[in-house]
Amino acid sequence: MDIDTRYRMPSGHEIPVLGYGVYQTSADIAEDVVLHAFRNGYRHIDSARVYRNEQPCADAIRKSGIPRSEVFFTSKVPPRSMGYEATKASIESSFKQTGLDYIDLYLIHSPYGGKSARNGTWLALVEAQRAGKIRSLGVSNYGVHHLNELEAYIKGLETKHGEGKGGEISVGQWELHPWLTRPDIVSWCKERGVVVEAYCPLVRGQRFGEESLQKLAKAHGKTPAQVLLRWSLQKGFVPLPKSVTHSRIEENAAIYDFELSADDMKGLETDEYSPCSWDPTTTKD
Repeated sequence: MDIDTRYRMPSGHEIPVLGYGVYQTSADIAEDVVLHAFRNGYRHIDSARVYRNEQPCADAIRKSGIPRSEVFFTSKVPPRSMGYEATKASIESSFKQTGLDYIDLYLIHSPYGGKSARNGTWLALVEAQRAGKIRSLGVSNYGVHHLNELEAYIKGLETKHGEGKGGEISVGQWELHPWLTRPDIVSWCKERGVVVEAYCPLVRGQRFGEESLQKLAKAHGKTPAQVLLRWSLQKGFVPLPKSVTHSRIEENAAIYDFELSADDMKGLETDEYSPCSWDPTTTKD
């Protein structure tokens, strides 16, 4: 495995195993940091409508000189744009702002809004995929009950319109790290071949002082951040580290020259359920 490794998704397309997250990256610096990520081998940019930086990310893709086919770009339907019509408008806005011919992955950012809105949003995404605008579809922050609901809706669409006409869940994105392992969600995805992405893989630095992590960092001559990213990769996740500091962008990509043992992996994991971000997975509407 190296920075160029990709996983094949249920859609048939491939996704790079390391992403660069641009959450809370202001539009005025987004182009610079994305270009720096590209210079350091990243080929996967994780944006969203609510981040308000899709345009500078797309500008960086164009200015990088890297063929568009080699870059993987993600956006997401905002929680306030749930429902069929609002999602169609959201997708159109993404294309207006980015000027891209297609978007590699479009996720539902959260399950907020209720069942009808969730289903309407999925239908709008499926139609955009059929039109060739979006290559792969997925969800973010869905609980198992939301995933089961969506799977049933997809089956219903297939019954009505034919096999393969309901779209497929290619990717699921959640906060994932040793203090929030979400075994129920992860096993649901693994059983179906859904690629699991990990946001906040560095726990916002809040756990860098943990003894188990410090011990492994010293043993491998790596930083706590690099150990956490390596843990994520070895779990089979696609980690999405986020930094606007050039040196840390470089550091977060230098994770392919060491390996954690089975004991290392086990020693790092906990039974904690400790989100450092929001947690819409538990919503019941």
